[in-house]
Amino acid sequence: MQQEFPLLGPGDPAPVTIVNPTGSASVLLICDHASNAIPAALHGLGLVERDLHRHIAYDVGAAEVTRLLAVALDAPAVLAGYSRLVIDTNRYLHHSDSIVGESDGTVIPGNEGLSSDDVRARTEACFWPYHHRIGSGLAGFSMRGQRPAVISIHAYTPVLGGVERPWHIGVLWGDDARISGPLIAALRAHEVLVVGDNQPYSGRLDYGYSMNVHAGETGLPHVLIELREDLISTVEDQERTATILVDALSPILADPALYRIEEG
Repeated sequence: MQQEFPLLGPGDPAPVTIVNPTGSASVLLICDHASNAIPAALHGLGLVERDLHRHIAYDVGAAEVTRLLAVALDAPAVLAGYSRLVIDTNRYLHHSDSIVGESDGTVIPGNEGLSSDDVRARTEACFWPYHHRIGSGLAGFSMRGQRPAVISIHAYTPVLGGVERPWHIGVLWGDDARISGPLIAALRAHEVLVVGDNQPYSGRLDYGYSMNVHAGETGLPHVLIELREDLISTVEDQERTATILVDALSPILADPALYRIEEG
């Protein structure tokens, strides 16, 4: 019998993890860069072990915060199972950053000279299973007559390319400010927090796949939250940050007016 995902062997982790699948909140949490796992067949992409624990491989601390939010908000969460270096689940497949040859000055040897079959194997094993589970989760909400909010959790480095990034939390959004507007205001009520409005990245840049496809194109309320990784590096920091986010998000998510569909 042919394997469903030929790239993955019996010792490899699943391409997607579901947390709190029976959560009752009208919210779906997603984490595109949750894992630094590499399929055994790719031999670590030729990288040394320490590189797989850097931000180039995954969003450090993001998965742990997503799991805490899933429990605290009683919401299901979908976490990608493989490193962004295998294939980036938050990039369109035609995008130059879908499978990178270099990241933050580090060459990725295992991504050089890939054939179309190599790319297809990664897409079928790691990209589509994650997005299909997001899609089926959203379909489940629809079948129950719910219009959920979609919240994506990411992390970023305090310094990139020698440039310091002063924001503790970034709130990314495009045309839909239903969550981002009140969320920024609530977070900025914390005097010690520096909150980025479309910083350190902009939600208006049309390269992010997950939120565009699963929420933006369908009119669901959505937001992408970026957390500075040095502030979520320990269990205590992760719990503290999750509590701040839950306190800020809970009244926003409790408003029934949030869940109307907006087109365009």
